[in-house]
Amino acid sequence: MNFSKTLIQWYLQNKRDLPWRNNTNPYIIWLSEIMLQQTRVAQGLPYFLRFTEAFPTVFELANASEETVLKHWQGLGYYSRARNLHKTAQFIAFELNGTFPKSYVELLKLKGIGEYTAAAIASFAHNESVPVVDGNVYRILSRYFDVETDIASSSAKKEFAQLANVLIPKDQADVFNQAIMEFGALQCVPKNPDCSICVFNDSCLALQKKKVAQLPVKSKKNKVTNRYFNYLVFSDDNDKTIISKRTQKGIWHNLYEFPLIETEISETDTVILELIRNQDFVENKIEEIQLYNPEVIRHKLSHQHLHIKFWHVRLKNTLLNGMDYESASKFPFPVVIFNFIEKVWF
Repeated sequence: MNFSKTLIQWYLQNKRDLPWRNNTNPYIIWLSEIMLQQTRVAQGLPYFLRFTEAFPTVFELANASEETVLKHWQGLGYYSRARNLHKTAQFIAFELNGTFPKSYVELLKLKGIGEYTAAAIASFAHNESVPVVDGNVYRILSRYFDVETDIASSSAKKEFAQLANVLIPKDQADVFNQAIMEFGALQCVPKNPDCSICVFNDSCLALQKKKVAQLPVKSKKNKVTNRYFNYLVFSDDNDKTIISKRTQKGIWHNLYEFPLIETEISETDTVILELIRNQDFVENKIEEIQLYNPEVIRHKLSHQHLHIKFWHVRLKNTLLNGMDYESASKFPFPVVIFNFIEKVWF
């Protein structure tokens, strides 16, 4: 069986109608690839449509403020993607006169563009014969060819890239790369793929050897850190509150939040109440403290599990530099805080 020919034929018959498909505009391709990193198409598509409406070219994106970009990104997570996207847009617009580099090697020099994204842009926009290697490609090739290389190992990317490169048909890098990504998304899925309807069910080695569930091999496990967040939602006599920007490195950099008390372990409500009363920044007299959510909100990130409580701290007098709720809600927040705002304030 000709693997590449069969794969492309499957793709042409089964591909989804997506707005970045059949498009050679590197800006559109770049946006879609960055947005779909760590994000399912169903989740990313509405963001992509709103984003391209707000920033139809790289110049609009470059001229927007970072806060505006982060607000449009709010809810997608992995916010470093948005910050890098914005910085790269400014470089392309102001240093390269709006013209994207045309080759894989040159694209790699841009901030936030790694090997996978550079390969996708170079092949989709310019049909450069360079393979995309992501989780879909690892999964498909390891199963079809029964490759037991640990995909978490340092040699895996090179090995799978070499294999994929051999499979790319001459002058069809664009459609082949689209096809293998789509096949991994729709057919050769991570868990319980329906091999009975697969176009490769007579030639896939993993299926023949009953190893589909065991491939690809991945030995490393992400170590998960638990963090305990208590957010203080202040309100004064004028119904104003306080928010601030997270400037420290780490999660949610440059997004906004309420004043935060973070503890190393899950503390009792009595301990948290005492901590709130002893905060240096609580200069006004506290009238009342109430817990908004007796049930802890658990928010899972790739390497961290956040355990979050929101506390309403009612003050007797006026907050200096306080902000009304409607104005505050326009700033970019982590989605867990934004969802709280939507539920409580509106």
